[in-house]
Amino acid sequence: MNTAAAAIAKPAGPRPPAGRPEKLRLGDVLVQQRLISQEQLQQTLELQQQTGKKVGRLLIESGVITEELLADALARQLRVPFVNLKTYPFRGDVVKLLQESAARRFRALVLEDKGDSLLVAMADPLDLFAYDEITRLLKRSISIAAVPESQLALACDRLYRRTEEISGLARALEKDLGDAVDFGELSASAGAEGAPVVRLLQSLFEDATQVGASDIHIEPLESGLQIRVRVDGVLQTQTQAEKRIGAALAQRIKLMAGLDISEKRLPQDGRFSVRLKDQTIDVRLSTMPSTYGESVVMRLLSLDGGVRQLDRIGMPPAMLARFRQLLGRTSGLILVTGPTGSGKTTTLYAALAELNSSELKMITVEDPVEYRLPGITQVQVNEKIELSFAKVLRATLRQDPDVILVGEMRDAETAEIGLRAAITGHLVLSTLHTRDAASTPFRLLDMGVPPFMVATSLQAVVAQRLVRLICATCAEPHEPDAQERAWLSGLVGSGEHVHAKRGRGCSACNGTGYSGRQGVYEMLEMDAELTQSASRSDPAAFLQTARSRMDGQTLTHQALELVRQGRTSLAEAMRVGYDLED
Repeated sequence: MNTAAAAIAKPAGPRPPAGRPEKLRLGDVLVQQRLISQEQLQQTLELQQQTGKKVGRLLIESGVITEELLADALARQLRVPFVNLKTYPFRGDVVKLLQESAARRFRALVLEDKGDSLLVAMADPLDLFAYDEITRLLKRSISIAAVPESQLALACDRLYRRTEEISGLARALEKDLGDAVDFGELSASAGAEGAPVVRLLQSLFEDATQVGASDIHIEPLESGLQIRVRVDGVLQTQTQAEKRIGAALAQRIKLMAGLDISEKRLPQDGRFSVRLKDQTIDVRLSTMPSTYGESVVMRLLSLDGGVRQLDRIGMPPAMLARFRQLLGRTSGLILVTGPTGSGKTTTLYAALAELNSSELKMITVEDPVEYRLPGITQVQVNEKIELSFAKVLRATLRQDPDVILVGEMRDAETAEIGLRAAITGHLVLSTLHTRDAASTPFRLLDMGVPPFMVATSLQAVVAQRLVRLICATCAEPHEPDAQERAWLSGLVGSGEHVHAKRGRGCSACNGTGYSGRQGVYEMLEMDAELTQSASRSDPAAFLQTARSRMDGQTLTHQALELVRQGRTSLAEAMRVGYDLED
């Protein structure tokens, strides 16, 4: 017998066809089945006139009868099943056929879809009004089952978890607590003197988002104020202005971020959000005192675009498949390495988004938190109050996590705690500033981490760079010059002729010849031989073995493959190659 059948007690005698229950008086039913006496019923009816409570509730509260006996008696009288909800195997999709508000109002739950009808559990099967309303809402024929009221209430809380009520409150609160800056409102409240500054900032943000800039730099110089934006990793001058407006811009930006506008001698960090047309931009702000005034840098993150999916970051299919297998492990350390601005955080967030599920407890320790991810506990370190990576990471391990992301392994203490977590049954993701994948294990050893910890917990290292893509509007064939031919010959030999392209420069790419960027990757997966070399602290043997493992699959080879596909230029591929040379 299956669980559902075991939870349902069949009615005694032949069962009538499903339909509207007959009108009965509960007290008469209980007297008829000799569960209460006529005297007890009379006393209860008198008490009902005084309190207004239902007869069944009064009998239960007085201890004359239990909820289970009451529900069973109704099931017998109506020739319907009695269901024990404590053991019933609910199906979420069937339960949700009846909205939470109706389920709680009519004290009913949909138990089973029988095709021609629905089986609905009711705490009061004699409530004809509830029966009619449930039939109307479900637009299906229903048959009923009797259940104890307390069991039904607990089942509702477990199955619906008050989602409608909580969601409604959250939506109402969200409207009241909108924290994005509205430039229209800001300009109106700034007054005649401050309005020009607000309009300038609005134009600045709109132009930066239009060209896809990742950063805005406001730099006071001796000759004036320089405003630049970083597009595809390269700074472009946006405008030159009078130096005296720099202070007004810095003050207004600090006000938007809630920083101390009177403090100009010390660096400050903050963040705020701005609404621009149909999108919301999260702005990370850093100010720093310089010789001619405060330098301001703002990192722009679009909150509407969301986190990139793992299969859209540019990782080769074979490497991506293996990377996903590694992410499926329950323990170990996976490191993503590269210089600042190489897209390490994008890769890690894409991995987190793929892992994110209600079955896993996921915690991130970051400085700062760049993207907010639903369902994940995110913590921002704060060195000013001694809330360091190491201190937060220790606390994280007491929070029963399955997956931990450490924004960066900056010191030996953080690295050692992360490695211990990886050994003790946690999947740990983190970043490290190293040149390539092969040199990463020895960077950990240089930091003072014991060799056995590196050898036993490090699962894989992914190294990456970002290369600019050729503008599709002005792409044209390119014949390699002497330097480029020499570089190609050293990499692939003189026998292969690479059909290269370049961007001529046009209005679409602002004359740069490039539009957008893509990651190139190499992955070193630790095996027995590499683990043994790492545990012996033998750099020469380790590097020789590691490079043989990645032969033809290095960052330089991945960049060259993009050249073959006509997606990037030889100059970009050579930039990656020269960056990795000894």
